[in-house]
Amino acid sequence: MTRETHESEFEVVRMRVRPQFVYVRHGKTERRKSLLVQARRRKGADSDAHMGEGFTATKKIGNAVIRNRCKRRLREAARVLLPQHGKPGWDYVFIARKDTADIAWPRLLDDMESALISLAAD
Repeated sequence: MTRETHESEFEVVRMRVRPQFVYVRHGKTERRKSLLVQARRRKGADSDAHMGEGFTATKKIGNAVIRNRCKRRLREAARVLLPQHGKPGWDYVFIARKDTADIAWPRLLDDMESALISLAAD
């Protein structure tokens, strides 16, 4: 696993294998116009040591160029917002929607921020 540190006291670790994504799928979900965010508390001894982040875009979104653009935009938005609004010990999966590629950047940030705040409140 590649580890990325952000401007906080905990690490954000990239999730890359399917079982990690499947585990998060059975957690909480928040839907917005430009993205869908899934979150689930991790079990285990190191559960509070870091947060997990994963990004996905299905073929329904468009061709490879559009899917990659969506994931790049989601990665950058998560880099900015996840350390502020995410909870240590939780894994987050960000799923692109059709509007992710073309929506205005401030709107994408607002959608992600409101979804993360809603997930943290539960």
